[in-house]
Amino acid sequence: MIGIDIASISRIEKMITKFGDRAKKKFMTPREIKERKKISSIAGIWAGKEAFSKALGVGIGKEFSFKDIEIVKNSLGKPSIQILNPVLEKKLEGKKFDISITHDNGVAIAVVIIIEKKG
Repeated sequence: MIGIDIASISRIEKMITKFGDRAKKKFMTPREIKERKKISSIAGIWAGKEAFSKALGVGIGKEFSFKDIEIVKNSLGKPSIQILNPVLEKKLEGKKFDISITHDNGVAIAVVIIIEKKG
């Protein structure tokens, strides 16, 4: 399963300018808020969570919320997904997932792949 999303960085910036931390708290975890200061990175979080929901085939809503996952970076800056919701974790048992996020020219793009683990 694969999901992709593109987010306009200026749209995310307008949302945060208008609603401040309330906007961030709607779709970001406290750790994500603490670690992401640049608008392009925040837009990448939005796109990453949307892409993950699309890879699940459910979108954002009843079966998946923005705070069911957390997108973190390793020491080299590579993003990864941590599942925070135990129900989702059980649903994804036996599956492997990966994420890639990029931002350029006013947009953030994320791709998520979910595959069955072998063996």
